[in-house]
Amino acid sequence: MQRILLIDDDAQLGPPLAAYFARFDFQLECALKPSLGLALLQRERFDAAILDVMLPEMDGFALCRAIRKDSDIPIIMLTARGEVMDRIVGLELGADDYVPKPFEPRELVARLQTVLRRRVARPALAAALGEQSLQFEGLHIDAASRSVIRAGEEINLTSTEFDLLLMLAREPGKVFSRDDILNQLRGREVELLTRAVDIVVSRLRKKLEPLDCIKTLRNAGYTLALNKARP
Repeated sequence: MQRILLIDDDAQLGPPLAAYFARFDFQLECALKPSLGLALLQRERFDAAILDVMLPEMDGFALCRAIRKDSDIPIIMLTARGEVMDRIVGLELGADDYVPKPFEPRELVARLQTVLRRRVARPALAAALGEQSLQFEGLHIDAASRSVIRAGEEINLTSTEFDLLLMLAREPGKVFSRDDILNQLRGREVELLTRAVDIVVSRLRKKLEPLDCIKTLRNAGYTLALNKARP
């Protein structure tokens, strides 16, 4: 059973949601304050986290930022009234998806299943393809362990950032349109469209610095511009 952590100050939300999640083999744990949620994440293993934006102590954005300092756990943000800026900020900070409030529990389960399935499927696919590692000048990508080493230093990427980098690295020099990236990373149409892709690319570029390897081709898309490492 996969363990999910919900950090939301609405004490009435957790129990019925936990009962519903159990029908889909999810064990939902609840924390009413960010400090309690962070303590649980440090002490126990969870497969994903769901964060409300409106929280005491710190808002969901600050909480997402704090989690991302140490963990690449999949994060889904609960955004009040589905405001676009909330979604954009959440994506910029490293969230993997968002669900507007009020939400249908079935939609939240579906989003969870998607991010978790993607996290599990990528290493399995890499192993099936015999894809152990990709070596470039200054960059090493291990598809099986989902780790990235830049200039001898391991960097921490979110699931979405790693999936994007691996997608580009499998075919360096190929130009991927924003629609190509959305279809492969999200598996469905999303409302933010090109803005969502641009946010993830921007985050990934910053983490890969000083390497300048993801190039933008105007009106076309993105490509990885790195030379393969010599044997």
